[in-house]
Amino acid sequence: MKHVLIGTALAATAASGLSAQEVSLGRFFGACEDAGTDTTTSTGEACIIQSIINAADAELDGITVNTLPTDWGNYYDQIIAAYAGGEPPDIHVMHRHRVPQFAGLGALAELSGDLEAAGIDPSDWAPAALEAVSHEGGIYGVPMDFHANLWHVNMELMDAAGLVNDDGTPILPTSPEELLEHARMVEEATGHDYLAADFAQFPIGVRLVLSLMWQQGENIFTEDGTATVDTEAARNAVTTITQLFDAGYANPQLNYADSQQAFLNGEAAVLVNGTWVVDFYASEAANPDVALSDYHVADFPTLFAEGATWADSHMWAIPASVQANEPETYRAALRVLAFINDHNIDWARTGHMAVRTSVLESAEYAGLPHRDEYAGTAAIARDTPASDSYGAIQDVLNRELQAIWLTGKPVDDALADAELEVQDLLDG
Repeated sequence: MKHVLIGTALAATAASGLSAQEVSLGRFFGACEDAGTDTTTSTGEACIIQSIINAADAELDGITVNTLPTDWGNYYDQIIAAYAGGEPPDIHVMHRHRVPQFAGLGALAELSGDLEAAGIDPSDWAPAALEAVSHEGGIYGVPMDFHANLWHVNMELMDAAGLVNDDGTPILPTSPEELLEHARMVEEATGHDYLAADFAQFPIGVRLVLSLMWQQGENIFTEDGTATVDTEAARNAVTTITQLFDAGYANPQLNYADSQQAFLNGEAAVLVNGTWVVDFYASEAANPDVALSDYHVADFPTLFAEGATWADSHMWAIPASVQANEPETYRAALRVLAFINDHNIDWARTGHMAVRTSVLESAEYAGLPHRDEYAGTAAIARDTPASDSYGAIQDVLNRELQAIWLTGKPVDDALADAELEVQDLLDG
């Protein structure tokens, strides 16, 4: 009966345009003050998402959307604090890996019965997208993308090192040994680093190690909750990275901003970063004042037995308290989520992979810049088993891996310490 009433009210609200309802929206992705409402021309994650939100605010009768942008680094601390204080945003973005944590505590609204009435068709979501927002049989969000780590490539430096195929694509390594050899070739030909990434701030290094463990058929913990960090596969993964540091072909002290700037400045042949920067780097490469001029995107290379790269998904959730106690706000929030879902192709312009089948199969999506260069990423996307302790586990791994390459902590000690802490977290 509840879903029938909600569907009727949604239709009535959309038709009447009466009684403006404010909806607060919490997000990361960075700030963009001049995004405007044109969802087709903005560039970069921050401005693209804000243009979609601004358009929703302008076009949805009776709804005002109040954006609450937050830095990515402390976003979840703020969201958790907002829930604890009883005032979470009416809508907020989150990652797939956080669904067990929030839904498991009953914090998120279960939306399955209300989506179609709001104009959202879950049958148009790719199966992996539906899985990303599902928990114990319920749907706890509206998916927005798949995102994954890619190799962003400076083709000018690769060409100088002789690492370009006849078809103009970069020659990528197929083993840890070949990775080191390619790095030597780039350094000798250009004097620049082979690889840049954020090894000193956010958990990009964790995602690199995870990818290389998955390529060996291993993970950091099992489905039954057993930590598997202190393993030969983890040692192989870490060594693959640290050999570049030891030889002077990569800088472990770069944070996110510095690693990105090094790539844009033409100081690294490869930057490991995600799908979210493809359109930004493409626009920067077109700028004559930016050193990067010949930009290419590539799937994460397979250095061990099987292809794998870290991947996740962004989604939008509504607090259970809004669904239970604020019916007008809940209806308005669903309309905003429907608007964002309708603009999935616009969000995909960032470089993220779309979640709607109708978008994925469209000519417009296929024609997005560089899309064909990492068409294989979806097939090798991987993640850890679901865990409500994922965030804390990631923090432990980030701290211990940074201790290896920033402070010289022995690999065996770091992996052993990490496994003990991860097991404690898995045991609750």
